[in-house]
Amino acid sequence: MSSTAPPDHSNADPLHGITLKVLLQWLVDRYGWDELGRRVPINCFVHEPSLNSSLKFLRRTPWAREKVEALYIASLPASRG
Repeated sequence: MSSTAPPDHSNADPLHGITLKVLLQWLVDRYGWDELGRRVPINCFVHEPSLNSSLKFLRRTPWAREKVEALYIASLPASRG
């Protein structure tokens, strides 16, 4: 997914129907790895980041996934809903 527009959310839950891969790719497209690592300072974003290694880490680390999901929600345009 190379579009910078977030996926459509017809449900009240902004994460409904969004896979972690799509969510992370959207954040990387929007911010880039450097800025993402500043906003969510976890090693998988700061040291040799890649989509696959980050997904693996986030899937097994609930606290880190929560931070990434919170950034995604905060980054959505205010007019959503």
